[in-house]
Amino acid sequence: MKLWNGRFSKAATSSANEFNASIEFDQRMYRQDIQGSLAHAKMLEKQGILSKEDYTAIKDGLTQILQDIEDGKVTFTIEQEDIHMNIESLLTERIGAAGKRLHTARSRNDQVAVDIRLYLKEEIKEILEYIRQLKCALAETAKAHQETIMPGYTHLQRAQPVTLAYHLLAYYNMFKRDGQRFEDCLERMDYLPLGSGALAGTTYHTDRDFLAEELGFSHICPNAMDAVSDRDFSLEFLGDASICMMHLSRFCEELILWSSAEFSFVEMDDAYSTGSSIMPQKKNPDMAELIRGKTGRVYGDLITLLTVMKGLPLAYNKDMQEDKLPVFDAADTLKASLNIFREMLETAVFKTENMRNAAKTGFMNATDAADYLVSKGIPFRDCHEIIGKLVLHCIGQGKAIEDLSLEELKTFSDKFEEDVYEKIDIRACIEAKKSKGSTSFASVKEQLENL
Repeated sequence: MKLWNGRFSKAATSSANEFNASIEFDQRMYRQDIQGSLAHAKMLEKQGILSKEDYTAIKDGLTQILQDIEDGKVTFTIEQEDIHMNIESLLTERIGAAGKRLHTARSRNDQVAVDIRLYLKEEIKEILEYIRQLKCALAETAKAHQETIMPGYTHLQRAQPVTLAYHLLAYYNMFKRDGQRFEDCLERMDYLPLGSGALAGTTYHTDRDFLAEELGFSHICPNAMDAVSDRDFSLEFLGDASICMMHLSRFCEELILWSSAEFSFVEMDDAYSTGSSIMPQKKNPDMAELIRGKTGRVYGDLITLLTVMKGLPLAYNKDMQEDKLPVFDAADTLKASLNIFREMLETAVFKTENMRNAAKTGFMNATDAADYLVSKGIPFRDCHEIIGKLVLHCIGQGKAIEDLSLEELKTFSDKFEEDVYEKIDIRACIEAKKSKGSTSFASVKEQLENL
């Protein structure tokens, strides 16, 4: 029998039960649900709302149910709809009337709100650890490649020479901000909704501050209606997960390109690659491609919940049952992606000679040639035009700027002198960067030290 059966004159059909139930997916919150119920019962006993005997029976019953679930001895039913009613029904079966008193001064509305917050707080802490591990892997790889010169790109066209360490540190900073976003999300999520009741509070003299302390929340939700109808903490989590997946996807896109024969900048480890069913020579960067693909899936999770919530009047609506699947999916997907990406990065072999050779073509010292003329007193815009014409000439001749003789260079500007060749050497182009945060070897060393 359903716990709310008193109001109804007929039972729900089997199809309605199946459609209405959420136990298939919300059962993963069994620990959080029991944790919340134990704290709630303890508070009720402290406040004199539950007898000591009832509290002891409830505590012992819930503790045993938790153990039985983890031992695989419990089968949940769709007749009891969700994890909350399944556990309460099991408790009542085992301890009798005391189990029926557990739900005093609470609603499933504030119960599910505290469960999902407890669940996400744990997930965020795990995600932060995965991000920390990835940042460590990036830092170690960057330290090993401070001298590895490669092309820097804009519009996927070779632009200016940089070091691989510098390139990796750009991603390090992206993931650092991802971690900060999750920390901010955790801080805003750290408000206890339990004790809010269905939407308007409760007539019982409860102690929500005690509940917050028991469950590890820093604050209590100050408005009961907001506490049960709000899911912006889940939306913020999904937004943060989407941004983090986007950063992973961009990095994967580069690794996919770099592992192609056209780039040949990196060799992915065999353990993180797959072959072809028909072409025996193929080695495909499938792990990177899967992360790139799964990014769209996490975006979909965000859009799902945004769409669910966009038209709901206050307070709780059954639509909000759909809040958990996208959250669960995004958390699972992000954790798996962060972990496999780190392993993939740690085992990848960068082809440093190919990177250096690629940096020697594509006129990536053109900006430095323009800066050289600026140092000779020519306005930058005029220098830009001069070097543009010079590059056009080199393209026609099939030469690089440094291949031209001084006499040829002087046909474009009489300010060119013999020292120009030192200034447009690829390594010199990197060393010459003076601004903080630049690709210069000294700057990258400083950035690494500051990590």
